[in-house]
Amino acid sequence: MKNTSILAFLGLVAIFTACEPSSPSLYLGQGLMAGEITAESVILQTRLTASDTLIAGDVPGKAGFGYFEIATSADFENALQSELIEARPTYDFILKQKINDLQPNTQYFYRLNFGDNAKVSQQSEVASFKTLPGRDNQDEVSFVVVTGMNYYHFHFGKYDSTKAYKGPDKALGYPALSTMKALAPNYFIGTGDNVYFDHPTERDFTRAIERGNSPHPGRYDGKEVKDEAGMRRKYHEQFVQPRFRELFQSVGTYWEKDDHDYRFNDADPYQDLAISHELGLKNFKEQVPITDPKDPNAKTYRTHRMNRDVQIWLLEGRDYRSANAQPDGPEKTLLGSEQIQWLKQTLTESDATYKLIISPTPMVGPDDAYKSDNHVNPKGFRHEGEALFQWFVDNDFLEKELYLICGDRHWQYHAKHPSGVEEFSTGALVDNNSRAGRLAGDPNSTDPDSLIQQYYIQGTKESASGGFLWVDVKAEGGTPKATFRFYDEKGAVLYEVVK
Repeated sequence: MKNTSILAFLGLVAIFTACEPSSPSLYLGQGLMAGEITAESVILQTRLTASDTLIAGDVPGKAGFGYFEIATSADFENALQSELIEARPTYDFILKQKINDLQPNTQYFYRLNFGDNAKVSQQSEVASFKTLPGRDNQDEVSFVVVTGMNYYHFHFGKYDSTKAYKGPDKALGYPALSTMKALAPNYFIGTGDNVYFDHPTERDFTRAIERGNSPHPGRYDGKEVKDEAGMRRKYHEQFVQPRFRELFQSVGTYWEKDDHDYRFNDADPYQDLAISHELGLKNFKEQVPITDPKDPNAKTYRTHRMNRDVQIWLLEGRDYRSANAQPDGPEKTLLGSEQIQWLKQTLTESDATYKLIISPTPMVGPDDAYKSDNHVNPKGFRHEGEALFQWFVDNDFLEKELYLICGDRHWQYHAKHPSGVEEFSTGALVDNNSRAGRLAGDPNSTDPDSLIQQYYIQGTKESASGGFLWVDVKAEGGTPKATFRFYDEKGAVLYEVVK
């Protein structure tokens, strides 16, 4: 850290935990997060709450104040202090700041001092994050990539309450989060479907039971969340789970959004529902540490050079897309012309050994034939996807270690497009949100002619499970290698390949 002025932007961090409240009613119920970490900066976030557990299906926010201390040692010797920050109801009582002028490849420690007035009186536990090594450093980096964090299916069952998770650790949240913490990755990447606006909330479930109604109406109608308060509540019930708070206390985060945490299933900007396109964009930037809150026009597509050998691209799949119902062709776009131009330019400029494009939705597949939501679907955006693949081939990116990673699909796979482009699908994080994947050659798939090569797929009901993708890039004797490994939620290795 170069001077105290950088701490004037300090906000909060990935720390939480079982702190005693500074007053009888002030907590850090959702923990804290460090997000969008670069070699020189981080976005820190927390939320002041009136509880550290759910109350009537929510974690109520609470007005208050807080400031941070940050240091390069856990004893906070020579620590610097941030300005005092106020938590306001108009921003869901969230505290968020972008911190600049950090040092690359450095472990930072931080803690929050907070209270219900400007004379703060309580100190949180210590948390940490590590800045990226940067383009001149070959130190190892590792990260996990996830999708499908379906709270409702885990806690209450997928259309059937008898299928809800029943382990004695249920109150802690998703088992896969403990598996991740044990692996100690540097970073966590959520590719979207981080919450589900079109699935009932815990409050919906409780009220349905109280009224004597079925809490499982079959296929949800896409109208379960009707307003901003409901959207916010989805994040509250998600991040209050202890395993999230524990993981994010030491693991930095990156976030993308997809359909369910934007508006509803397969949503585009043009459908008419209570959650507008504009509200979907606003809520995402509010609830996770992805953009500087002082820059309302910041893009949600971006690239990060993690170390000398790996660069990641995080795409935006909802903001700029054409209507799903529009016939496919050269005028139809999922990414938008500006994002595509940016992607091509930054790929061309990169000299990283491994170029990893992380997309909220699949680009290789195969997928269900009936869908029209992504680059795989013939009735969706296949023309744009095929044009991108041809550009990758024409510009020799298959010889430049370019790989795709996608979320959205509820099964894990490693597949190769006829062009040679390879894709890894993370699969759903939650066991009860997984399903059998589509096999190449299936007449009900987007690849009835079996043109896609499937190295690995959870292609049967028996093989489907929750889990995540682990990516590790390190140099051995100066030679880099990238390991892609699929885990199930309990930590069993299902598949591994080294590039």
